[in-house]
Amino acid sequence: MCGIVGYVGGQSALDVVVAGLKRLEYRGYDSAGVAVLADGGLAAAKRAGKLVNLEKELVDRPLPGGSVGIGHTRWATHGGPTDANAHPHLDNAGRVAVVHNGIIENFAALREELAERGHDLLSETDTEVVAHLLAEEFSSAGDLAEAMRLVCRRLDGAFTLVAVHADQPDVVVGARRNSPLVVGVGEGENFLASDVSAFIAHTRSAIELGQDQVVELSRDGVAVTDFEGAPADVRAFHVDWDASAAEKGGYDHFMLKEIAEQPKAVADTLLGRIDGSGRLTLDEVRIPDAVLREADKVVIVACGTAFHAGMIAKYAIEHWTRIPCEVELASEFRYRDPILGQRTLVIAISQSGETMDTLMALRHAREQGAKVLAVCNTNGSTIPRESDAVLYTHAGPEVAVASTKAFLTQLVACYLLALYLGQVRGTKWGDEIRAVVRELARIGEEVERVLETMEPVRALARSLAHKDTILFLGRHVGYPVALEGALKLKELAYMHAEGFAAGELKHGPIALIEEDLPVVVVVPSPKGRSVLHDKIVSNIQEIRARGARTIVIAEEGDEAVVPFADHLVRVPATPTLLQPLVATVPLQVFACELATARGNEVDQPRNLAKSVTVE
Repeated sequence: MCGIVGYVGGQSALDVVVAGLKRLEYRGYDSAGVAVLADGGLAAAKRAGKLVNLEKELVDRPLPGGSVGIGHTRWATHGGPTDANAHPHLDNAGRVAVVHNGIIENFAALREELAERGHDLLSETDTEVVAHLLAEEFSSAGDLAEAMRLVCRRLDGAFTLVAVHADQPDVVVGARRNSPLVVGVGEGENFLASDVSAFIAHTRSAIELGQDQVVELSRDGVAVTDFEGAPADVRAFHVDWDASAAEKGGYDHFMLKEIAEQPKAVADTLLGRIDGSGRLTLDEVRIPDAVLREADKVVIVACGTAFHAGMIAKYAIEHWTRIPCEVELASEFRYRDPILGQRTLVIAISQSGETMDTLMALRHAREQGAKVLAVCNTNGSTIPRESDAVLYTHAGPEVAVASTKAFLTQLVACYLLALYLGQVRGTKWGDEIRAVVRELARIGEEVERVLETMEPVRALARSLAHKDTILFLGRHVGYPVALEGALKLKELAYMHAEGFAAGELKHGPIALIEEDLPVVVVVPSPKGRSVLHDKIVSNIQEIRARGARTIVIAEEGDEAVVPFADHLVRVPATPTLLQPLVATVPLQVFACELATARGNEVDQPRNLAKSVTVE
């Protein structure tokens, strides 16, 4: 959430910053603003609402041209989405401007101190105190980077800060604690951003800032220190996707594009993970095999869609490795005093690698001596860096707030990890692992087949756009799929949607069933686990007998469900544990089409952000 862009170079700073903010719109925001250094002064503009409001303001009241500037898209935390609360925030003299992601936990005490010293703060935000503190420290230090270091040592919480000062007009300074910040290194120009997509049109050379670091950018250089001023080590990397990867590519929405990219994303996640003899070789998993063999418990921590991937992973891990596996909401994990030790393997799942709840959970796990392995889509992000090992999902950039291809690739990565644990621990024979890998290898084609048959699902979604409630049922791995289907509908259509374990229907939820209520049922394969299939067919009969409209997702060849399905959605036959890879896709399409029919903003749903960087 929140987007930051900073620029120093030879181009129009305003043009670079606004273009960068446009590329960060996917993160979710409710106001936007920019500041530019020019003619010995500082000029700023900011507006509540979408970026188009700011662009209109810049047309009506142009800012002076300059080659140093910063910009921000804000997701409201302290104070509502108003012009006054939008970033950048300035000091009373109008000489310093600052933008900020995260939360400054001790801002109230700092604000009180500033008021006592005669500062007049104009917003409700925690950010504005930083502008005033920077002005004070700069007046004595005479250097913005040193002023930033002094201020950061006084701040509690998670924050990314980027600032400029009219008295030092050739630099942009940034600081990072927990919240992400990336440097783009160009020729005669340099960039700062919360995401590489903001500057990928200009350079692919990047530097990931580490924890508690301050960076000073000029046209010709980048200097990084820790908060005490000592030179800091940084990691340079090359961005291996281009700007077009973050464009819609002819689709009406990024989400549609990302749904269509899932076959390739699944295939890419498998690349390089199997050697010539058919053994799994997860090079990024740098935890010694001996340690993995000694693990006596696996704990998965994640949030939202990633949590549903973790729930599915639990079934695979326990079935293939016989290790007990718990799945925890990361936001609850460290507050319940979990039982962890040196033989616990914690798996942290996050698309962005910056999810604050998950980051704090993994830090707690490491403090207790557990080994942490990250499943992540973003190279160089905080969660992989702070973990003992990482398994990257290789989904490419995911722009739409509601996750699709990241979810499927998280599932693939978790299946690979479960098989790898089985291989290391000797609970799965080599031919058994190769058989599952072969099934995974063809899943991309099966997802493609599903996508080719989605027009009836779209038509059904449009016909249900007037409904207030839709329920989802599933058993075994179909239960997390039902939860994911309900979440997508909540995120995109702003509808009441609930997912239930089908066996729990008679323990209360069946009271919700009424005439013409749409109920989506994810049916497991009748092969291999026939008892699961028979029981969910009984569930379908129960709800249909009470007048519900049944929308049944079942594999090709399953004829037992036909008499009880008002709407039947076919998916390719797959092994039970792998079925979520195909069964989830119709639910993604369904939610996207229904939201579109209701006139909602599909890529940027209200109140949501792509990367949740506050706890």
